[in-house]
Amino acid sequence: MAEEKTNVEVEETTAAVQEVKEEVQTQQDPKEYLENFDWEKYEEGIERVDDTKLKEFELLVEENFVDTADEEVVKGTVVHMTDREAIIDINAKSEGVISLNEFRYNPDLKVGDKVEVLIDIREDKTGQLVLSHRKARTIMAWDRVNAAHDKEEIVQGFVKCRTKGGMIVDVFGIEAFLPGSQIDVKPIRDYDQYVGKTMEFKVVKINHEFKNVVVSHKALIEADIEEQKKEIIGQLEKGQVLEGIVKNVTSYGVFIDLGGVDGLIHITDLSWSRINHPNEVVELDQKMNVVILDFDDNKSRIQLGLKQLEKHPWDALGDEIKIGDKVKGKVVVIADYGAFIEVAEGVEGLIHVSEMSWSTHLRSAQDFVKVGDEVEAVVLTLDREDRKMSLGIKQLTPDPWTDITSKYPVGSRHKGIVRNFTNFGVFVEMEEGIDGLIYISDLSWTKKIKHPSEFVAVSDTLEVEVLELDVEGRKLSLGHKQTTENPWDKYAAEFAEGTVHKAAISEIVDKGATVNFNEDIVGFVPSRHMEKEDGKTLGKGEEVEFKIIEFNKDFKRVVASHTAIFKAQEERNISTAKRKAAATAEEAKTTLGDANSQLQALKDKMEADSKK
Repeated sequence: MAEEKTNVEVEETTAAVQEVKEEVQTQQDPKEYLENFDWEKYEEGIERVDDTKLKEFELLVEENFVDTADEEVVKGTVVHMTDREAIIDINAKSEGVISLNEFRYNPDLKVGDKVEVLIDIREDKTGQLVLSHRKARTIMAWDRVNAAHDKEEIVQGFVKCRTKGGMIVDVFGIEAFLPGSQIDVKPIRDYDQYVGKTMEFKVVKINHEFKNVVVSHKALIEADIEEQKKEIIGQLEKGQVLEGIVKNVTSYGVFIDLGGVDGLIHITDLSWSRINHPNEVVELDQKMNVVILDFDDNKSRIQLGLKQLEKHPWDALGDEIKIGDKVKGKVVVIADYGAFIEVAEGVEGLIHVSEMSWSTHLRSAQDFVKVGDEVEAVVLTLDREDRKMSLGIKQLTPDPWTDITSKYPVGSRHKGIVRNFTNFGVFVEMEEGIDGLIYISDLSWTKKIKHPSEFVAVSDTLEVEVLELDVEGRKLSLGHKQTTENPWDKYAAEFAEGTVHKAAISEIVDKGATVNFNEDIVGFVPSRHMEKEDGKTLGKGEEVEFKIIEFNKDFKRVVASHTAIFKAQEERNISTAKRKAAATAEEAKTTLGDANSQLQALKDKMEADSKK
């Protein structure tokens, strides 16, 4: 019975497996098959399925059902929409829910659309499958951005807004940064014109650590320009005239876009006339014709010209202008050596500073004219081949040296204005065009002057006397001290050698000291003449008597001695003593002689008496 029962169970199981096999073979919808499958019978062993059939079944499940693992992006279908949510079918055991806020970028979303989603929560509190389209889109976007960067593909991006230093661009749902320098090959002055536009970009940099993406629109333009540039450069020739657009204006020149190739017009090649800044001639984005002047071997540095397209102004200068003519012009440039005068557009002449005044004492050109002045001048030289012209202003007035001998004869006295100093003297202007020099030694009779600034100041008025006059050399030698009496003439008697004066030591100097006898006379006392009667040396401020031992009017030299005062007295005392001693000796000598004479007389008398 047991064996019979076992056979019956095997037959029933086999039949069940066969039934499942037939159902699987004829089943079109795996999901429907799973829903109708009797799992209780299978678990109780009533229905058995062989391993082959189970593997086939697992394969069908793997191919048609989603594994709801985290961080995996899958495709889903919108099956229903409410005011706030979209119901998405991803072939899981239940549908997922996504807030419509995640589809703001796609207001046309509708039932049946395929969307990318990420399993956010497999089962929430209510058992609902929660999906995220935003996260899926971000993950897919990073994959697409990385692929675009690696393959150097061109991507579409939407310019959302401005930011510091550039723009924010939406690329595949990722906010990428577009630097201002990468928007275009030319400088951008209005960033707002790009906001709200969809443009093509190239992904140039990705920072995976900080999830930063940098894109460039300029890179696409440069690639196109590079092709154009090669074509243009290959056709460049000196003297060729091309049309270009002003790309940038600097203080030294203008950069011109020749259609992908940049060239520079130096400021000196913009106009035949002198200009202070290129913006006086051109403006940004201006179209103009330019001529190629030169370029380097690889044609990467192209020198352009604008003024060369016009005839040189010197060629158009009329023949009526000749040497000696008077011309009028405007001062355009000033240098220390002179001023450039524009007598016609693009035609300039130089007025050297020496031709601005008859004065031989040269000054700076800024003392005579300033930029913008309208001046009249005389043409001194004219070289049309070298395009040079020299002009003069002083020639418009008579030469003041013409009658110099009658106006400033030697010995005459005048008043002049101090104009300048040198180490050796002072330049004094007698009148416009006539300057004279006062040597430092002719400023004062008594003062020892090291520099003229110690005696006078610029713009002071000085009385002078003409000492010498050189008409051919246009030199006038003047003196100031000669206008006053020489005090040393009267000092020669007052401070003659041997005279004694009382004064104080003013300064202790090398090898002696100085003594101020008055405001003019400063005497020198040698060290050996500073000894006092008690053997000590005079100090600063001590007031004593001094004896003049040397007076030289020509060299203004006065030498005094204190020691000579008491030394002379000693000498006088010694002399008196000597005289007294001599007188005493003479008196003593006379008395002895008389005694001898008396003795001799007495002797003679005695001898006479004895003879008698």
